[in-house]
Amino acid sequence: MEFYTVVLRQSAGYWVSLCLENGLVGQGSNPEDSISKLKEAIESFQDVYEMETKVFKAPISIEELHEFLTVEGEDISSDIYELRKVYDNC
Repeated sequence: MEFYTVVLRQSAGYWVSLCLENGLVGQGSNPEDSISKLKEAIESFQDVYEMETKVFKAPISIEELHEFLTVEGEDISSDIYELRKVYDNC
């Protein structure tokens, strides 16, 4: 069973989920909605990845993760974060 590592971030009244294995994101009004959108993005990406030869995927870098966590400023202590294991067949 394949899974993805997802970081969820709440900010400005919405949730954003970031997949660490491929850098895709989803956004929603709650964590579950955000993950659902992310799963849709992953599925769409996989379809394109399997059909196209010039599409690449790679895990995000530490710098990209840092940017995701601090996108609205350097003070990350006021935001809410979660780390989840998300299975692709859910």
